[in-house]
Amino acid sequence: MSTLSHAVRDTTTMLRRNLLHARRYPSMTLNLLLTPIMLLLLFVFIFGEAMSAGIGGSGADRADYIAFIVPGLLLMTIGGATVGTAVSVSMDMSEGIIARFRTMAISRGSVLNGHVIGSVLQSIIGVVLVGAVAVAIGFRSSGATALEWVLAFGMMALFALSLTWIAVGMGLISPNAEAASNNALPLIFLPMISSTFVPIDAMPGWFQPIAEYQPFTPAIETVRGLLLGTEIGHNGWLAVAWCLGLAALGWFWSRSVFNRDPK
Repeated sequence: MSTLSHAVRDTTTMLRRNLLHARRYPSMTLNLLLTPIMLLLLFVFIFGEAMSAGIGGSGADRADYIAFIVPGLLLMTIGGATVGTAVSVSMDMSEGIIARFRTMAISRGSVLNGHVIGSVLQSIIGVVLVGAVAVAIGFRSSGATALEWVLAFGMMALFALSLTWIAVGMGLISPNAEAASNNALPLIFLPMISSTFVPIDAMPGWFQPIAEYQPFTPAIETVRGLLLGTEIGHNGWLAVAWCLGLAALGWFWSRSVFNRDPK
């Protein structure tokens, strides 16, 4: 068996293991998934008319705000899903299973690759479920073409991949599951201070750079423009650059930590 086929086989095995864990212990996945859904319902039905009036003037209605908020919440769903990845990796490291894997004739990278692929799949499923709720309460994407839908989906998948590698690194350096959850909190907090809920122009001037110069905002603006059929400007290139940079950083960081000799 070639080295590549051996790595693919082992990665598939680790992916199956992680998906089985997610199926047997769904509480964390459900909790992280419920957060964007509850925020969606809260901001649409409780604050929707007030927020839409503040953004679009007196002529705006709740449907306008649904269209605005959904792309950001889809990206928030991805950020929340990666917190579960950090916790899962930390549990593997602290409970001794990684030490067992180190003694077996398996591809070293397959353990991390299984976590990453499993997390990306769960993120995509979460995006689909949150998107289905959004459609059920009135979100429409009539201005987008089929190509723009595909590009938006690809953007979210790439974003999920980049955040997952960062989450894996956070899980590897955490001594326990609680620490991993705390370390990964920025992945949930950052979308709240981005352009998810209001445009950056509506924020105080001193706060605008904080919201603008972070990975979530260009990704949100790119997905928003693609789903609504509007201009995305330079946000597309910025979002891809952020994704590639974070994915590379997370990959090198995770591999470096994982390949250290255990103390």
